[in-house]
Amino acid sequence: MKFSKLHISPTQTLQRAGWDWMLGESTLPYVTDEMILVSTTEADAYFQVVNQLYEMYVEAAQYVLDHQLWNEMGIPSNLIPLIEYSWQNENHWHIYGRFDLSGGLDGQPIKLIEFNADTATCIPETAIVQWASLKANGFDEAAQFNTLYESLVNQFRELKRQNRHLTPTLLISTMEGFPEDDTNVQVLGEAASEAGFEVAFEYIEKVEFSATEGIFKQNETDGRFTRYDFWFKLVPWEYIAWDEPALADILTPLVCANKVVVINPAYTLLFQSKGMLKILWDLYPNHPLLLAASKEALKDGLSVQKVLFGREGANVSIVSANGETLAQKTGEYFEQSSIYQAYTEFVKDTAGFSYQAGVFIAGEACGLGFRKGGKIIDNTAQFCGHMIED
Repeated sequence: MKFSKLHISPTQTLQRAGWDWMLGESTLPYVTDEMILVSTTEADAYFQVVNQLYEMYVEAAQYVLDHQLWNEMGIPSNLIPLIEYSWQNENHWHIYGRFDLSGGLDGQPIKLIEFNADTATCIPETAIVQWASLKANGFDEAAQFNTLYESLVNQFRELKRQNRHLTPTLLISTMEGFPEDDTNVQVLGEAASEAGFEVAFEYIEKVEFSATEGIFKQNETDGRFTRYDFWFKLVPWEYIAWDEPALADILTPLVCANKVVVINPAYTLLFQSKGMLKILWDLYPNHPLLLAASKEALKDGLSVQKVLFGREGANVSIVSANGETLAQKTGEYFEQSSIYQAYTEFVKDTAGFSYQAGVFIAGEACGLGFRKGGKIIDNTAQFCGHMIED
């Protein structure tokens, strides 16, 4: 691996530009002050691979729907009608997601690790911070595989075009107490506003939902309610299904009556499930972009055990063929079913740190960034930007 040291750090860049709000104090320190050098060939390979993987996911999701493989995917039963409806109606637009990949540098083949299709983060770092770091340090600001922000704007424009029967009013929600989520949706809100939406924010705990009337935000000053026809929630669908089943029951008739569009749509839960890794392997056995996946630990070599809806490396273990745990990260998802995926080494630097590529897709592949961490990439990993240099 090759790196370029940033003389002006990402933290300084944001502060000088007055962009502190893009990340927030709790997030700034984790952006590294060096960039990975990526060749044009390597960047193009990431682009081509992610577009191909998305098509494979679409085919696999249709297979799941055709064969009603809800249990294998861990899909909560109270979301099945909403998943089926949103899949069958094209106006329910998948705005964006992020593929996590191993390899792609130093001649290592690219392999799918998983797809964060529903509530992917790392948006400010990928779309804004790494680009601003190029500019601040005097590098060619176009020398990056990064059109994420522009692609988000285009996706929101298409969403509006697909839903002309609705008023382009968008309410964005996160769960209170997660500042990283707030900074991610700020960028999404800017993109939606540029695409022609009237945008507002409210924590999900304060949003008002009616199964017959729609989704509302209350004005704290005069007490009036404003209705929004589009709702973006950086709240996982499985959380809604398991922890707020009454909300799932409200959203289903609203969406199915074409009164509200929820983003990302419910069918992205199919993409989000790690059960899709086995479906993909069954449909595309020995595909060069895939790692073997099974319900049991693989008999040859090491396996990575993942719960179906785990996040940020929680409840991930590396196990041997005889079931011995060699490394693990604990977490809150231990009650879920698991999938086993063949172990693969990440690209490493001379100090032994691992690098996992994250490639966003918003209509098409549009933004590359890297997470730097240990053997299991978790929520302690750092973000590392990149620069294209041949």
